[in-house]
Amino acid sequence: MKHLLAALILTVGLANMALAQPTGRIFVTNERSDDISVIDPKTLKVEATVPVGKRPRGIGFSPDGSVLYVAVSEENAIAVVDPVHLKVLRKFSAGSDPEAFAVHPNGTIYLSNEDAAKASAIDPKTGEIIVEIPVGLEPEGVAVSPDGSKVLVTSESTSMLHVIAVPGHQILANIVVGARPREAIVTSDNRYAYVTAEVAGEVSKVDLNDYKVLLTKSFAKIDQAKPKGVLLSRDEKTVYVAGGRAAEILVLDAATLELKSRIPVGKRVWGLALSKDGRRLYTTDGGSDTVSVIDTGSNEVIAAIPVGEAPWGVAIHD
Repeated sequence: MKHLLAALILTVGLANMALAQPTGRIFVTNERSDDISVIDPKTLKVEATVPVGKRPRGIGFSPDGSVLYVAVSEENAIAVVDPVHLKVLRKFSAGSDPEAFAVHPNGTIYLSNEDAAKASAIDPKTGEIIVEIPVGLEPEGVAVSPDGSKVLVTSESTSMLHVIAVPGHQILANIVVGARPREAIVTSDNRYAYVTAEVAGEVSKVDLNDYKVLLTKSFAKIDQAKPKGVLLSRDEKTVYVAGGRAAEILVLDAATLELKSRIPVGKRVWGLALSKDGRRLYTTDGGSDTVSVIDTGSNEVIAAIPVGEAPWGVAIHD
């Protein structure tokens, strides 16, 4: 009996370890077909489609990768998805019109409630709203500094980047940036943030110690350029920007914001995700119903994967 019990414990332990292992799958929210597409990283084909609720947009993983969170905007909820078995486990209330969010290293979800002009901090285990933080009009993008000390929120109609202290949740600074700021990303040393401004056609580099805009570059001369998604390369020497209606990825020098390259992708490119090794960049092309896969070594598209209707966000289980 002891040997049988030991074997059972070992089996359960191995199973739990297997569940904890990242799958490498690419998850894409499709806001018009009300589902997520699951892409196999080896075949670059959709292996499953999972209904999650009305108008899914923001997407991200828990710190340990055990669950995937999806903002289901028209249900005012967050759906919790099992990334291994590909099923919705539960949903919890997320306030009015949740759109974009970021997961803090401690597991707390910080999200923007666009209609309410607030940012909310939610405990995903209980669904409890920890705090609501008044910000500017139409809050959109949310980012968390790697050390967890700051949360950044962009407000579209106020044209500001709000810097919020954690755990106190007081606003440290309201920084004026370009018109209709959409997203932000913070460097690994917690010093700088890069912010996209859709209407202005700009990208700004912000000092998070002095709360000042250091550099701003305009890309308005590029036809229909509406910067939205923003990511850093793994060495943080390059900034990738989703050009929106320009249907291009803008590749910038992180130090100067000078344009290094332009990569044509699908229509209305929106969300971005970078593989763990930094070799592949995935883009959601909402007007083409595709995900483009870019080889970051050559800056060329190696695949365009058909997904659901109007893909919005993308996240990798790695």
